[in-house]
Amino acid sequence: MKLSIVVPCYNEEAVLSRFDETLRAVLGSLAVDYELCYVDDGSADGTLARLRGLAQQHRGTTRYLSFSRNFGKEPAILAGLRAATGDAVILMDADLQHPPGLIETMLDLYQLGHDQVVARRSRTGDRRLRATLSRLYYRAVNRWVDVELTDGVGDFRLLSRKAVDALLSLPEYHRFSKGLFSWIGFDTVTFDYRNAAREAGETKWHLGSLVDYGIDGLLSFNCRPLRRAIWAGLGLAALAAGYTLWIIGAALVGGVTVPGYVTLLAIVVGLGGLQMVMLGLIGEYIGRIYYEAKRRPHFLVKESNPPPATAAVPPPAGEPAARSQAG
Repeated sequence: MKLSIVVPCYNEEAVLSRFDETLRAVLGSLAVDYELCYVDDGSADGTLARLRGLAQQHRGTTRYLSFSRNFGKEPAILAGLRAATGDAVILMDADLQHPPGLIETMLDLYQLGHDQVVARRSRTGDRRLRATLSRLYYRAVNRWVDVELTDGVGDFRLLSRKAVDALLSLPEYHRFSKGLFSWIGFDTVTFDYRNAAREAGETKWHLGSLVDYGIDGLLSFNCRPLRRAIWAGLGLAALAAGYTLWIIGAALVGGVTVPGYVTLLAIVVGLGGLQMVMLGLIGEYIGRIYYEAKRRPHFLVKESNPPPATAAVPPPAGEPAARSQAG
């Protein structure tokens, strides 16, 4: 069995060597052939130089790709999956918040026939406000999206070759991996692990990026917000009709009083805001269609080391050697 480890990296110079050493120590104790596939997502520090050194030091077991700029973690995951050649692939971060010691557990569960082995982290150590908002988000979003998203489940998982091929067959430009992992299905098992602290460096996820990621998750797997917008419009039309009938009735019974300036202003401002929200929602979907129509590549690679040479396979009996090499 051959195992591939895909590691997206962005400004991980401070922790990369420690991560690689820890990971190889774990893999060395397991009875598997392995390869490490590092993807440098346009880092601005010395991450690429460290990857060159690791590839030189551990030839035959280390692949690296470096993007021409920062394209984001989702394209980095896609690039790593494309480069991986193993029978099973593990996705993990380089900051050691995904403990390499859990790989043995993943392999044991994989040997039982599971195509996805998912490590779900606890919320131990997270700020209370962030943990609460995260739980509320997952509860809310699971009522909208067509797939199930689980709190604490991220990219740290093992994928069988069947699952990897299924992911690579999905060509969409805006990729939301949490949803894609759930969408492809297959036999999946989840186990819990205690949240680990980041060894070095700073987190790349801030409030703005988390909000954008949450919106991507909401819009990537359903069109229900558009349908809800229709229902909201119908509801407002019904309220307006009811309010009109009430005003007419009040005028017939008590006569015309002072015009409702405040009521009119509130209605105009409220409807204007609602219309802007609906236009923004429609614009988000149209923007995604626009990016899909352009069919730009997900990333551009400026540098990579060649894949390890594989042993030549002798041609079948009676078949010319040249034809076998061309195939």
